[in-house]
Amino acid sequence: MNPLLQRLQPYPFERLKQLFAPVTPSEKYPPISLGIGEPRHATPQLVLDALATSTEALSSYPATAGIAAMRQACANWVQRRYGLNLNSVTQILPINGSREALFAFAQTVIDSSQAGATVVCPNPFYQIYEGAALLAGAKAFYAPSDPAINFNVDWSKVPEAVWEKTQLLFVCSPGNPTGSVMPLGDWKTLFELSDRYGFVIASDECYSEIYFREEPPLGGLEASYKLGRTDYKNLVAFTSLSKRSNVPGMRSGFVSGDANLLKQFLLYRTYHGSAMSGMVQAASIAAWDDEAHVVANRDMYRQKFAAVTPLLAKVLDVKLPDAGFYLWAAVPGGDDQAFAKDLLAQYNVTVLPGSFLARESQGFNPGAGRIRMALVAQTQECMQAAQRIVEFVQRP
Repeated sequence: MNPLLQRLQPYPFERLKQLFAPVTPSEKYPPISLGIGEPRHATPQLVLDALATSTEALSSYPATAGIAAMRQACANWVQRRYGLNLNSVTQILPINGSREALFAFAQTVIDSSQAGATVVCPNPFYQIYEGAALLAGAKAFYAPSDPAINFNVDWSKVPEAVWEKTQLLFVCSPGNPTGSVMPLGDWKTLFELSDRYGFVIASDECYSEIYFREEPPLGGLEASYKLGRTDYKNLVAFTSLSKRSNVPGMRSGFVSGDANLLKQFLLYRTYHGSAMSGMVQAASIAAWDDEAHVVANRDMYRQKFAAVTPLLAKVLDVKLPDAGFYLWAAVPGGDDQAFAKDLLAQYNVTVLPGSFLARESQGFNPGAGRIRMALVAQTQECMQAAQRIVEFVQRP
C-alpha cells in the first residue's frame, strides 16, 4: 500500500460519525441536518432538459479537454462575470467538480523530490487541500487566520522559511467555512510572494455565486487582471456548478488561468482518466449560458439567511457572511464538540464542530469553540433548526 495514506486524518464527517456514535438523538423532534454542505434547492429544469436530450453522447468516449462548445461557454461566463477575455483552448479546462480537480492539481504541481516540499493551506480549511498535499508527498503548512478580520489569513505570519519551500498555495474565497472574501490587498501580497518564491496559487472559488452584498465577490483572475498580471502567471482558478446551479451530483466545473500550467494539468488528466461525460457537458453548457436560475437561487439564500441569522444571533456569536451558504458561529462555553453532541441528543439537529475543519497550529485550533451550519435546506426547515438551537442555548 502507498505509505502516504497513513498520513491522512479522518475526514470531518467520519469524525462526526464517531463523535455521535454514543449519542441517541431525541425522538421528540424529526431530524434536521445542518452538517453537510450539499445544495438542496431544486435543479434547474434547463439542466434536466439538456441531460435528457443528450443521451447519444453516451456512445462515445469523451475527450479530456472537453468539446469546444463547453470550453467556450465557460469562457463566455468568465467574460460576463469578471470582464476577462480568456482563450477557450489554452486557458479553460473542464473538470469533474472542483474537489477532484483540486486534488489532481496538487499531484501535477508538486515535486516531492525537492527537500521539504510544502503546500500552504488556510486554517480552517477544506480538507481536500491537506489530503492533496500529503498524498503528493509534500508537507502541509496551516497559515494562521485572524478571527478579528473575519478569519482571513494573516499572510505576514507565514515564516519566510516556509515560503522558501512552498510549491503550492491553496486559497478559498469565498471561504469554507467562514464565508469571508479575500480583498484585493491580500491578492497583491500573494502575487508578490508567488513572484519572489515561485509557488503556484490554486484559487478555490466554488461559492462565488452565492453572496449577500450587491457587489459580487472578487475572483483570483479578476484580481490578477486588476493588478496588471494579464498572463495569470502561476495562478489557476477552480469554479464549479454544484453550488451555483444546484447540481452537486453532476460533478461539473472548470479551471482557468495560466496556460502553461493548464497544459501540464491536461497531460496529467489525460492519463488520470478525468474526461467529463458528453451528457454532462451538454447540461453544463445550458447551465453556464443561463443566469436567471442563478439569480433566483441567490435570492432564496438571501431570504433564508435574512430570516435565520438574526434569530441565531440572539444566542450565538454569529453574523451574516460575505458569501457562501454557511454560518460560522462561536458557541457558549467554547466546547464545539460537546455543543454538537448535546444539540443532537436534545433537539435532533446536526451541526459540524469547527475544530474538525481546522488543525492545531502554534498551539491553537482556530475552529475550536465554533460550529459550521450549512443552510442548504428550504427556509422553513432551517428556521425550525434555528428555533431549536435558540431553545437549546436558552435552557437553564
